Amino acid sequence: MAPQPLVLLTGFDPFGGSEVNPSWLAVQALHGRKIAGHRVVCAQLPTRFAMAPGELARLVRLHRPVLVICVGQAGGRSALSLERIAINLSDASLPDNAGVQARDELIVPEGPTAYFSTLPVKNMLTALQREGLAAEISLSAGSFVCNHVFYGLMHMLATQRGFKRTQGGFIHVPYLPQQGLPNMLLDDMIRGLRIAIRCALNSPGTVK
Repeated sequence: MAPQPLVLLTGFDPFGGSEVNPSWLAVQALHGRKIAGHRVVCAQLPTRFAMAPGELARLVRLHRPVLVICVGQAGGRSALSLERIAINLSDASLPDNAGVQARDELIVPEGPTAYFSTLPVKNMLTALQREGLAAEISLSAGSFVCNHVFYGLMHMLATQRGFKRTQGGFIHVPYLPQQGLPNMLLDDMIRGLRIAIRCALNSPGTVK
């Protein structure tokens, strides 16, 4: 029997003194689910510049997914943010969970300035808004570990053999209500990720 096609979904552990990270809570709720005939495999990435890209690369090689969506927390945002651009720069305003605070560092010294997400972000935006969820297309994933992972993912998919047809991208979620304002209910985050995955899988060009 052919292996069941997979979707890889990742979130991050808590950082910056917070006890929770909504990206991981939303992601883990979908682990093992089937969406559009694809099984969802979820994993937590460490909020560490030095470790997160390598762990993601290991997961991609292990699972050989047709679709990879990394999810992170973005305080100050009120909607599900479909990130469009990953930039080749890490410049952190706070240290990561290993105490490392990147300053004006290229993620891949010989890499391009930026990569575009290969997710159908406009179709995903329409699908999310049709279901009454707050959503937006974002042109900045920041310059902390989220963007670091996003850029590393897109560089891997673009340059390593066997992954050129794999779709990849990044989604930021807001705070949970207990973390402050603005925020979003966890159930809405989970529902939004499910809708986004289904839309990506059903869009033209996706490897089934």
